[in-house]
Formats: sequence, C-alpha cells, structure tokens
Amino acid sequence: MFCEKAMELVRELHRAPEGQLPAFNEDGLRQVLEEMKALYEQNQSDVNEVKSGGQSDLIPTIKFRHCSLLRNRRCTVAYLYDRLLRIRALRWEYGSVLPNALRFHMSAEEMEWFNHYKKSLATYMRSLGGDGGLDITQDMKPPKSLYIEVRCLKDYGEFEVDDGTSVLLKKNSQDPAGSSDSQEQSYPHKARQEKTASPAPSCV
Repeated sequence: MFCEKAMELVRELHRAPEGQLPAFNEDGLRQVLEEMKALYEQNQSDVNEVKSGGQSDLIPTIKFRHCSLLRNRRCTVAYLYDRLLRIRALRWEYGSVLPNALRFHMSAEEMEWFNHYKKSLATYMRSLGGDGGLDITQDMKPPKSLYIEVRCLKDYGEFEVDDGTSVLLKKNSQDPAGSSDSQEQSYPHKARQEKTASPAPSCV
C-alpha cells in the first residue's frame, strides 16, 4: 500500500517519548524514497501516454499517484523536522557535547546540523552581556525568589555588590544576596560563599 512506509516513520517518532531521540531509520527512509521514485517514473510514463494517445482513463491513476507522492513528501519532511527539533533540544539539555549513546542515534547529516547549531548558538551568546558574553542555557527556570541567603565561610571585609550597596563579609555571617551577586564572578572567591536557602541558583 502506498505511503505505508512513510507513515511508519511518523509513527516511530510518535511512539518515542518526548525528549528522546530514536535511532535514525535510514533503511525506512530509503524505502520511502525508492517508492517515490517509482511513483514518479510511472506517472511520467502514463502522462506521456495521455499526451500521445489521448488515453484519458489514465488521468485518475496519475492523480492518485501524485497524491501519494505528496503524502510521502509530507511524512518524510515531518520525520526529519521533528528529529531536528529533538536534536536542538538536546543542545540545551546536555550542552555542546552529547553523550555517545545519543550521537550513535544521529545520522551524519544530523550530526553536522548539530555542530552548526551549537556554533551559531555560541556566537550569539558571546554577543550578549558585554565582553564576557551570556550563557542563556543556564538557569532555564526562573528563581522562586530574587534573593537567597548566603553564609560567608571566611573573613573578607567590605564588598560592593552590583546595585552599589556594600556588605561586610565576615566569617559565619549570613546576608541576603541577589541571584546574580551570588555567582562566582560577583562575590569574591576568597570569601567563599555557601547557599543557605534554595530558591535561587547556587552560590560558589
């Protein structure tokens, strides 16, 4: 039956849980392309017969094959596009280096697409947030609170945070800090901070 192999590609992805990437079905895709080639060649032959001999009874068959070609194309594009969406999501979940098990499920063309995507994303992130760039793949979920409690593990002295206010960092003192202030690049590394509440991203 026409289009059955193409439909099976779509069903295969539908059965796979969201966020998972099944192995690339190269054999199934090849069979679909071979069917499309056969349908096209048969249509070309019948079209020539209609033009030369006026066999109008072939027109319904030609239209049927043409509809089958279009359906095969839609299923194939849907299969490949859905896989690219899943591969794109893997970059945000796993980072720029994928586990070998996932790489094994990707075709060579998909691996090439992933490499281009991660390079484009890295270029975009470097263009954000000044000279240091901004990693937009971190802290994907918003914090429940704008502030967290941090405890100073060593005496440091006075330190100015991003909003211009100053805090006195003394050993065992606890102070509220914004989530951006509690990152390693903001709070001094020598003072060594630890998080005492969990709503916001972890401190150094």
